[in-house]
Amino acid sequence: MASKKVATTFHKYTVQPTGIYAAINRLFALDPKRSTGVPMNPQFRNPPPGALDPNSYDDPVTVPAADIAENPYWKRDVRRRYPKLSTITQADAVALLEVGSAAAPKQELIGEAGTKQLVAAQEEGVKGLSVAFERNVGLAKDVLGPGGLPPTPPALHSTASAGQKRYELEAEQTYGDGYPCRTFN
Repeated sequence: MASKKVATTFHKYTVQPTGIYAAINRLFALDPKRSTGVPMNPQFRNPPPGALDPNSYDDPVTVPAADIAENPYWKRDVRRRYPKLSTITQADAVALLEVGSAAAPKQELIGEAGTKQLVAAQEEGVKGLSVAFERNVGLAKDVLGPGGLPPTPPALHSTASAGQKRYELEAEQTYGDGYPCRTFN
């Protein structure tokens, strides 16, 4: 008798069929003890969604976070570091090869003559790198490495030429020949 008085949990929170519908539910349901899933009226939200007029509610605005124009997502997104893209056109490359950069100028650009020379180099560069290389054969001589090869990344430079000793693994630091593992030197 005591077990009949104890209501299961879902009977407290969900609407159950009554009368003839309860008998039909018990007859045709796969699991008659399962909840209907319909919540009882006291469990509904008050006020229900959509009941408030959207014009009557003001969103709290925090400045500068709410300023969409001056606060784009990529500035707020601290989880990622977005790369700053930079492009060099062929005109820029020809100007860098002929005149040099501000950090490493090939020749001094002073006053009006310097700006004219820079503008002329950029105008020549619009025609393309191939035209600049045909006109001036030794243009890329400073950029190319020994044997006319392009420069290598900094990690691939031989450090022995810079006076530094290359790191070598000693015998006690490796697994040895008897261990079935390759050791990369």
